[in-house]
Amino acid sequence: MWLERLITTAFVWQVGDAVYNFFRTERGMAKNNRVMVSFAIEDKTYRDFLVGQAKNNKSSFEFVDMSVKQPWDEKWKTNCRTRIKGCDGVIALVSKNTAKAEGALWEVKCAKEEKVPVRGFYCTPDNRPASLPSEFDGVRVVSWSWDNIASFINSL
Repeated sequence: MWLERLITTAFVWQVGDAVYNFFRTERGMAKNNRVMVSFAIEDKTYRDFLVGQAKNNKSSFEFVDMSVKQPWDEKWKTNCRTRIKGCDGVIALVSKNTAKAEGALWEVKCAKEEKVPVRGFYCTPDNRPASLPSEFDGVRVVSWSWDNIASFINSL
């Protein structure tokens, strides 16, 4: 059971050409971005909502699902750190479940150690934790909206 909690599924997605045009700023994005989405396994539905919203005809996102399908062995942290280092940013989905999600908390801590930008997004307004875990010290956590997501992606 502890291993399941340690293994929060990571979802890495590629922001493709359609997103490049959707999120273009005045200065434009210099490259496609790889973003890991970190979440408590209990919040998988919200990750699925993010994927579904991104597949909406208006936004035409393309995702590459690199979620962990099998429990990781003892090299989980090494493998996860390698994935995080290969990303331009980390989106952390935040809810009342986050404080108990050892894997998701470790992913946020790891991203900060590797100096990979992290932005937290509250899953829903009514599912916000009373306080954030210490791993989120220095991490901006905002409401879930496409404007906020675009702002983060454009900042990478």
